[in-house]
Amino acid sequence: MAVLTSGSSEVGNGLDRAVVVLRSFQPDGRPMRLTDIVRKVGLPKTTTHRVVTELHRLGLLERDGHLYVLGRQLFELAELVPERRSLRETALPFMQDLFKATRGTVHLAVIDGLDALYIERIRGHHGVPVPSSVGGRLPLSSTGVGKALLAAAHPTLLVDVTSRPLRGLTSRSIVDPDVLIRELQEVRASGVGYDVEEASPGVGCAASPVVVRNQPVAALSVSVRLQDGDATVLRRIAPAVRITAAALASRLS
Repeated sequence: MAVLTSGSSEVGNGLDRAVVVLRSFQPDGRPMRLTDIVRKVGLPKTTTHRVVTELHRLGLLERDGHLYVLGRQLFELAELVPERRSLRETALPFMQDLFKATRGTVHLAVIDGLDALYIERIRGHHGVPVPSSVGGRLPLSSTGVGKALLAAAHPTLLVDVTSRPLRGLTSRSIVDPDVLIRELQEVRASGVGYDVEEASPGVGCAASPVVVRNQPVAALSVSVRLQDGDATVLRRIAPAVRITAAALASRLS
């Protein structure tokens, strides 16, 4: 991963390396050994060890034996980001209502680069197995929230997404740009984006964008278990998702 430049100052080098190490824990934040981090960041082992040791000292990484995880200090800092905090606090009551109505796993996500970044989730005791996690990211093209966000976003984002290979998560993920473009036309017409086993086998999702002043500030979705790939249940919960997203947009406005 090439991030450093020969013209960077020593401070800049240190900051760049720290950010590279912290980002190596994406997309799911799972614990990693030092050797795993070295492999992902592409820096010399001695350099990586020095950076990891300093991040651990500062509380930005925590250690359990030979495994490192992101530290609670990062969580505390993330909770102070004004835009994220305001959006989450406003959205939570709407998400709770949607969970009660559908009993599915409810997500709130925003656009971050070419990915959907999940910033909140409500999941029951027997929630469906989904690859998403709060603070994690998944491709816009392979998720319900991603399609909802893409359909409502400025067309240049779709150009950026389709200008490179689409990253699939399962055998049913869309990897053909033309297929994605046609599906997004349907999402714009209906106000709901669907993911039928594209992010996780046996799981489907219905999502709608939260549009404020013609901009998709977020997307709400509900993920449920599918029986033999039958997406009928998604059509049933779609109105609740669309209405809740519109209500949240009205509140944010």
